[in-house]
Amino acid sequence: MIAYDRAGTGPVLVLLHPLGADRHVWEPVLDRLTAERDVIALDLPGFGDSPSLNGDGPPTPAALAAAIAEFLPTIAPDGPHHVAGNSLGGWVALELAAAGHARTVTAIAPAGMWPEPLAPKRGIARGLAKVMRPGLPALVRSPAGRRLALAGTVADAERVPPAAALRLVQAYADAAGFEAVNREMRASRFTRLEHIRVPVTLAWPEHDRLVARPAHLPPTVRSVDLPGAGHVPMWDAPEAVARLMLQGSRQAA
Repeated sequence: MIAYDRAGTGPVLVLLHPLGADRHVWEPVLDRLTAERDVIALDLPGFGDSPSLNGDGPPTPAALAAAIAEFLPTIAPDGPHHVAGNSLGGWVALELAAAGHARTVTAIAPAGMWPEPLAPKRGIARGLAKVMRPGLPALVRSPAGRRLALAGTVADAERVPPAAALRLVQAYADAAGFEAVNREMRASRFTRLEHIRVPVTLAWPEHDRLVARPAHLPPTVRSVDLPGAGHVPMWDAPEAVARLMLQGSRQAA
């Protein structure tokens, strides 16, 4: 069973979080979205409160998308729906669109568009977060501690309240599916962007150190900048992120 929160009225908008996060990463933008959208924020399989995938195949982004495509009709049957995601969630959103399960896609710093598969990488930062877990509440109480804990994630860690910073780092430390999903994500690429037949908006945070904008994008894809934001931009620029997703989900005819 995939865990989710749901609120708001209007067309359904499904939100997919980054690697190592959970559905609560969207909290800074929810109030700005729910006035116009029926928002469903999911925990991807293996993250937050959702169990890891069961089955013989590896947990690739395409497999995560297939699990979501199977689950969504049980709670929102009148699909396909608008989908938005950040990083890994952006890649999964694009997989949903490529498979015909999205009405529009808004992907923020989507993973998978690197020119070649990435080399395996040990999760040193995650191992450190797990070791330091008992001391995390004290660490994130100070601005300096939040800057240390959220380095590479947000551009301005002081914008993140201590409770939200703690939840973010704890989700990163506790994600059961992190290693397997990270391994599969780094070993592959998303190569079907030009085959997607629904409106696609890609957004690139100004201070993102993790995902670079591809050198070439199909002319049918809308590509925009997110000034002043880091890789996970919901605290850096909540109004811009919400506006981006509302605009992206208005493109469907």
